[in-house]
Amino acid sequence: MFETIQGEGAHTGIPSIFVRLQGCPVGCPWCDTKHTWTLDNALVTTAQQVIDKTNESEHFFEIDENKLLSLFSEQGYVAKHVVITGGEPCMYDLRPLTTLLHDSGFSTQIETSGTYEVLCDDRTYVTVSPKINMKGGMPVLLSALERANEIKHPIAMQKHIDELDALLADVSSLAGKQVCLQPISQQPRATELAVQTCIARNWRLSLQTHKYIGIE
Repeated sequence: MFETIQGEGAHTGIPSIFVRLQGCPVGCPWCDTKHTWTLDNALVTTAQQVIDKTNESEHFFEIDENKLLSLFSEQGYVAKHVVITGGEPCMYDLRPLTTLLHDSGFSTQIETSGTYEVLCDDRTYVTVSPKINMKGGMPVLLSALERANEIKHPIAMQKHIDELDALLADVSSLAGKQVCLQPISQQPRATELAVQTCIARNWRLSLQTHKYIGIE
């Protein structure tokens, strides 16, 4: 859990509190948060130890939504946008947390792979980054794509765009949804392909600006 600037997607540049939930069975080979994959009670520690850590660690803490909200105040956080990510956050029912946050004056955003049903407050902005044919063998759910406000797809080559097209063909309507392409690891060829495709289709380019400017 940390306060920073949202670095990618439609909310790029927004001051945000990131709440990174533990556990993910999807298995993306390029994942930059593999320390969030494992759910093991032996790794449970205190909230302060997790907040204070300076290196990536598989340790995590357990907390309910009311205590989490209090923890924001205790840490002196001032951002009013909360990004719930992971791991795979939709492994959990996020309705109690997202509703409490909205009722307390925050906006919320979920970043999900689309492999679990999205259970959240109706006011939550949902970013689905569909993970297709990953090691975990989990399908991207049409219900997650339908709920999405933003579909943000990491690409490295044309086949990744083709895979996205196949998913989008089943979505009832893209009206009101942002479709973003994000080049994997800022590779030059991937970036060029993303730019060309976004221009041709009037989609949006998403860059991981936090990696360019060196923040978490």
